[in-house]
Amino acid sequence: MAGERAALEDWLEYHRSTLLVKCQGLTGEQLAERAVPPSSLSLLGLVRHMTDVERAWFRIRCAGQTGLSFRYATDAAPDADFDFAEPSGAEDGLAAYREECELARAAMKGRSLDDTFFHQLRGVTMDVRWVYLHMIEEYARHNGHADLLREQIDGVTGS
Repeated sequence: MAGERAALEDWLEYHRSTLLVKCQGLTGEQLAERAVPPSSLSLLGLVRHMTDVERAWFRIRCAGQTGLSFRYATDAAPDADFDFAEPSGAEDGLAAYREECELARAAMKGRSLDDTFFHQLRGVTMDVRWVYLHMIEEYARHNGHADLLREQIDGVTGS
C-alpha cells in the first residue's frame, strides 16, 4: 500500500495524463473547438487553464517562486486561457502544459505535505497537502468536462 504522499502524487499524475489522453489524436482545430456554445470551453482551453493552475498552486504559492505570472490569464483578460485558445496555438499549448507539470513536480520535490504558505488572496495559511487534494479535485472536474467535449467532437468516450 502506498503512503499518503505517493497516493496523492499518483492520483495527480493519473489526472494529468488523463487530460492529455483526452487531447490525443485531435487537430488544432478540434482542440480549440468550442463544443458547447456559447461557452468558450474547449479542450485546448482546459489545457491552457490547467497550465496556469499548475503554475499558480505549485510554483507561485507552494514554492514561493517570484517573478512569475500566469502564462495565459491577465488582469485585463482573466479568461484568456479559454477565450484566446486558437487552433494555431495547440502544439505550443500542449508543450507549455507538459513543461509546467514538469516544473511543478520539480518545485514540490523534497517538500513536506505539512509545509505551509500564506495565500494572499484568501488571507489564510495553507499546507501542501491541501494543494494536492485541491489539484486532484480540480483535475477531476475538468477531466469530466474534457470527456464531454471529446465525445461531442468525435464521439470518443472512455476513462
